[in-house]
Amino acid sequence: MDRRLATLLETRGLSPQGALRPLGGGDMAAVYWLETDQGAVVAKQDDAQRLAGEADGLRALREAGSSLRVPEVLALGDGWLVLEALVSGSRSPRSASALGEGLRQLHSLTASEHGWPRDNACGRTPQPNAPMADGRAFQRERRLLPLAQACHARGLLNAPLRRRIETVAQALESWLPDAPASLLHGDLWSGNVLHTPQGPAIIDPAVYRHYPEVDLAMLTLFGSPGDVFFEAYWDGNVPGDWARREALFQLYPLLNHLLLFGGGYRGGVERAVAAVESG
Repeated sequence: MDRRLATLLETRGLSPQGALRPLGGGDMAAVYWLETDQGAVVAKQDDAQRLAGEADGLRALREAGSSLRVPEVLALGDGWLVLEALVSGSRSPRSASALGEGLRQLHSLTASEHGWPRDNACGRTPQPNAPMADGRAFQRERRLLPLAQACHARGLLNAPLRRRIETVAQALESWLPDAPASLLHGDLWSGNVLHTPQGPAIIDPAVYRHYPEVDLAMLTLFGSPGDVFFEAYWDGNVPGDWARREALFQLYPLLNHLLLFGGGYRGGVERAVAAVESG
């Protein structure tokens, strides 16, 4: 075992009871399951700043007081993050409904400024969060334009498509109303949702405050949480422009996937841009 991890566990009063067991899903960090004398933990090894940002987000989500489970941060330091281990089970209509209700509770916690007191990361992409009063400006200046420029600089985005993204970003005030900023998970794809025996849990956040549809659009990007989830979340109040907001807020994660994983995501970017343009 890595000496730094062993020391970190010792400071928390945890004694390992076996070897580290690699877990799947660690594309952006090395993730391990470890049995200790006080139960199982999850240990993550990565860049110290990314781990600090994740720990900050987990603490914020736990302090929010929603019904969603969030793993406790047990220890942080020397390139390691140690978390409470959660056991995942199967999704059921009941857990999907509880996820919708819990996410609605989380999103009800709002602030006047969009952003977060510290920058963090979405995958390996630095995520700037300097707060802004207007949500449209935040989406343009902190999300769409920086990612479009980064993708273009790497030859992943041609000039015409980049200009279309810039036009979409500049036109947000023409249709998207400003709104209070909800507390978000920030990277809520299906792999970051666990359906535990004690209820749904959320892991691996990239927390900030922004439009609540950011989390919903991420949940639908690579699948769907199902009708039961949306019935619980919307509670009869579906925005009339949800389809357009969904496309808009999928554009940032699609650009991030394009930047991280290459040209296979260019078609998704093009489709999202077209959906926003068509209204």
